[in-house]
Amino acid sequence: MNVPYAEVIGDPIAQSKSPVIHGFWLEKLGLEGRYDRAHVTADGLADYLAARRSDPAWRGCNVTMPHKQAVIPLLGRLDPLAERIGAVNTIVPEDGALVGYNTDAPGFLEPLRADLAQTHYFRMARVLGTGGAARAIVAALADEHAVIVLSGRDVEKARRLLDELDPQGEHHVAPLDHFADATDFVFDDREGCFDLVVNASSLGMSGQPPLAFDMSHAPPGSVFYDIVTSPLETEFLKAARAAGFRTVDGLSMLIGQADHAFRRFFGAVPPRGAADVELRERLLA
Repeated sequence: MNVPYAEVIGDPIAQSKSPVIHGFWLEKLGLEGRYDRAHVTADGLADYLAARRSDPAWRGCNVTMPHKQAVIPLLGRLDPLAERIGAVNTIVPEDGALVGYNTDAPGFLEPLRADLAQTHYFRMARVLGTGGAARAIVAALADEHAVIVLSGRDVEKARRLLDELDPQGEHHVAPLDHFADATDFVFDDREGCFDLVVNASSLGMSGQPPLAFDMSHAPPGSVFYDIVTSPLETEFLKAARAAGFRTVDGLSMLIGQADHAFRRFFGAVPPRGAADVELRERLLA
């Protein structure tokens, strides 16, 4: 009998931490199965899916850059959230069809669930970046009734993204360099409000320029969230913590989105809670 397996595809793919996460959960649960990496180029995407869909042991795959949008025409159908976001990061064979999901959106929200379970007078999120990750993050936050200030180098792209993902929302755009310089803006009373500042870009990642953000743009009590995982402790998060703000790192979203994918691949609930501490140690080893 073939061992059931799932995998992550991308180009490049060697940097992916997903095999460590899924392998840890399979080990903890004592499940027969494995999770691999597969280097798939843009030219090889269709052939990869054609070959895998006929393999009874294949339980699906996660999709990373640069294929999250390119896979869509090759799938049988999309989950409504993935269709709305316009990006797929999880593919599962279901009843003979390849179905595309987006687990980035719920994965992003996972570490914020305790905050979002509260009642707020007002929620505002400053989201920095307009790439593929930002699409999932904007959709997720719009569904949580946050007013979004979307910031990018191209403000017209930012506006189009907001109009596409939440056309009824009263959101705003700003150039990315708006947040680089200090402001003397005086924030109103934030009691009963929830403020979030998100780096949804690759700025601050190893080999990339830093994200320039002056802390004077953050309302008191803001939560800072960086989706970058290498380095895990970015300069953006260091500066926020030094200024007294609460922070959320990129592993939180990575593990959160993997949780949703694992359930679909292997039909089991991954061990979380205290197990997350051990998982993080393994990821950082």
